[in-house]
Amino acid sequence: MAIPLEGKLSLRWVLQGAGIALIPLFTYLLQSSYPVLAEWLSNSFYVLLVAFVAMNYAVLFVVLRHRRLHQQIGMQAFFIGLVFGVGLMFSACAFPQCAFGWYLCVLSFFHFSEYFSTSIYNYESLTVDSFLLNHSLAYGLAAISSWCEFFVEAYFFPAIKQFWVLSIIGLLLCVGGEVMRKVSMLTAGRSFNHYIQTTKAEDHKLVTHGVYAWSRHPSYVGWFYWSLGTQVILLNPLCFIAYTVTSWRFFNERIEDEEITLLNFFGEDYLEYQRKVGTKLPFIRGYKLEL
Repeated sequence: MAIPLEGKLSLRWVLQGAGIALIPLFTYLLQSSYPVLAEWLSNSFYVLLVAFVAMNYAVLFVVLRHRRLHQQIGMQAFFIGLVFGVGLMFSACAFPQCAFGWYLCVLSFFHFSEYFSTSIYNYESLTVDSFLLNHSLAYGLAAISSWCEFFVEAYFFPAIKQFWVLSIIGLLLCVGGEVMRKVSMLTAGRSFNHYIQTTKAEDHKLVTHGVYAWSRHPSYVGWFYWSLGTQVILLNPLCFIAYTVTSWRFFNERIEDEEITLLNFFGEDYLEYQRKVGTKLPFIRGYKLEL
């Protein structure tokens, strides 16, 4: 399976961004054999961090200045990699700080994997927006709200953040949701798109095998439970409730809109598919054609 240039670029810059996590790793490994060097690395961490980020962004702006698309891919992928690297560093801390690290890792990996998977299985629809970093204003506000709740509760109500078993369950929920979504993208191939299609492409097929034999919208199932899992990781009771309500409303409306177009595309075949397979999202039935 060939990886296109855009996919290779995104992987390269994500790894370079995540390389920030190598600094504390080297510090830890050098403590016993080279304590002086380890202490210098530890004391110079923030200087090295700024230098690392500045050097990589200089490459993006100077070397790739004539390749606008590659520059945009590199900037977003490098930022995602930085977040992943910071998440790895937080993960080495004591609980509950490590839970925030897990959250950052699953969040950044989700956005990278959306772009990378699309580059492999549906290259024709690939754009810089496939990172989904600019998904919507509501998505950004929801993320910021969850960060605020985590740190406010960790400071004022630390007892809430001590149920590490729940955080692990949330992590497993995120991993399961991520796998479900990517398997859905792989199974659908070119028939998968991040946006609802209003016109039927020549190669657009009704996919009913694999995970689609279990759910009509397995990618939404994966994304729904992934989003809830992020708040279980953070042990955010308020955002968990808010995410549940807003995610349910979003997917309920989205599935209805999408199924209207699918009925127009595939007619009786999709009606039969609806009768046999449910959405597998709680209390979401999808669009029902009134006869």
